[in-house]
Amino acid sequence: MSILIRNGHVLDPSSDVDGRFDVLVDGGRIIKIAPAGKAGDKADSVVDATGMHVFPGLVDLHAHLREPGFTHKETIKTGTEAAVRGGFTSVCAMPNTSPINDNPGITDYMLQKARAEGVCDVYPIGAITKEQKGEELAPLGLMSEEGCVAFSDDGRPVVNPLIMRRALEYAKAFGFPLISHCEDLSLADGGVINEGLRSFTMGLKGIPNASEDIMVHRDVSLAELSGGRIHIAHISTEGSVRIIRQAKERGVNVTAETCPHYFTLTEEAAEGFNTAAKVNPPLRTGVDVEAIRQGIKDGTIDVIATDHAPHHRNEKMREFDAAPPGISGLETAFALSLALVRDGVISLDRLVAMMTSVPAGIVGIGKGSLKEGGAPDMVIVDLEEEFVVEPEKFASKGKNTPFAGYRLKGRPVATVAGGRLFKWK
Repeated sequence: MSILIRNGHVLDPSSDVDGRFDVLVDGGRIIKIAPAGKAGDKADSVVDATGMHVFPGLVDLHAHLREPGFTHKETIKTGTEAAVRGGFTSVCAMPNTSPINDNPGITDYMLQKARAEGVCDVYPIGAITKEQKGEELAPLGLMSEEGCVAFSDDGRPVVNPLIMRRALEYAKAFGFPLISHCEDLSLADGGVINEGLRSFTMGLKGIPNASEDIMVHRDVSLAELSGGRIHIAHISTEGSVRIIRQAKERGVNVTAETCPHYFTLTEEAAEGFNTAAKVNPPLRTGVDVEAIRQGIKDGTIDVIATDHAPHHRNEKMREFDAAPPGISGLETAFALSLALVRDGVISLDRLVAMMTSVPAGIVGIGKGSLKEGGAPDMVIVDLEEEFVVEPEKFASKGKNTPFAGYRLKGRPVATVAGGRLFKWK
């Protein structure tokens, strides 16, 4: 199917394209990127992008598609449908499924399922250790050959520093990164909210910033020792930003991500025992939010990821202590992140890079760019369109979001994923 995206403002930081162009897709690749009006008018589908922006398809470095095992929360089908609705055409799927993706057989299952039922590209992230127990390395080399693009025990840290060191050394030989969930479980001690005045007044066990900071420092130090590549997931604290900034200044091979909720919300969102705002790591204070925004501004933080974590409605309706942490984030991430541009924190091209070519480069998937002969993945966005977040209309099975009722600005109106056109306007 041929698709012509006509007269849009094409912005691709990876190739320095910034202007009004036509983009012609045919035969599973981009055939032509030409000045507006110069790509002809013959195509099976024509999208008039006048007044809109065309970006490379967004790349999510951190999502939970829940399959295999937790299909009451999400499936690869519904998760990828949510992805394209949010402008994402490449999704890196975390391994804490059931069974855990800690062997080539599960990796192969996920890839086959994605090819059969998914509507965008899925890139499995394998577990660092068998059953994510932190005791024995998973067969990282074999899983890499099967299709894993990175490794993480996300949802749990690798507690044993020697195991983490060996994993970094092993990963270095194969050239893939480790993605670290930084949490000192002894300090976290079963906490469910940020430690401070709010945890005290709500009568909930808190998680101190140090629980994250200590593990960030440890894993950065292990990367420095081993020469391996470490990527720090979903950072939420001022201390993490400072540690990563200093490590980069020393030349440590470290990258980092944060998520929209960590630069948009504070712990106050959990008031009234609002389980929609329960995440791990927890929402922090205004000081931490400002530090995250500064880290994005100065380049300490490389990537904006979603940490898409859908849950069944009944699970989130439990008591705050018992409800699982997580936000269904694929369908709101771009608009929430666009606020950084309106607030003057970063430029639009920097935002696009943080959600396209930079995450793609970290895991080496060759996506996140628009070029002739390249992958036909792109998103058409109306930066001025306002919309109200209505979870019941999410494509994701997970309706769990603290942003319900928020009025956001900047909406994907069409996505081209793998040469297939999806339109919502």
